[in-house]
Amino acid sequence: MENNDEKQLKLDLRYLRMARIWAENSYCKRRKVGALVVKKKMIISDGYNGTPSGFENICEDDNNITKPYVLHAEANAITKLARSHNNSEGSTLYVTASPCIECSKLIIQAGIKRVVYGEKYRLNDGIELLKRANIEVIYLNPDEYQQE
Repeated sequence: MENNDEKQLKLDLRYLRMARIWAENSYCKRRKVGALVVKKKMIISDGYNGTPSGFENICEDDNNITKPYVLHAEANAITKLARSHNNSEGSTLYVTASPCIECSKLIIQAGIKRVVYGEKYRLNDGIELLKRANIEVIYLNPDEYQQE
């Protein structure tokens, strides 16, 4: 019989794989990122990186630089919660890439208590900020595990 840690690991890997699939919705060419907010085993929000609602779905300029107004997947998932009847207090955020410092501030303010990410980013100031706020931060690469 599985213990709780093994069960949690399986769930974490499953939700991270789902976040990867969600990232495929992104129109961004340089990097596609997906995020899910999960509370009590229910997905209460989702997001992927892209331009704000009503803007053209082009994330990069002519020089292949990401436009400054592109929203990160985590920011999209968290702000989507503001338009719903859900709240993220005590939830887990699954995101395909490690959060930047700006998204980490939103994660802290949204009451998210756990962040599971699947890819390390060159800067880790966002991760350091989350740890300072006593948020559980877990790096998990689904490719390193056998799928069941």
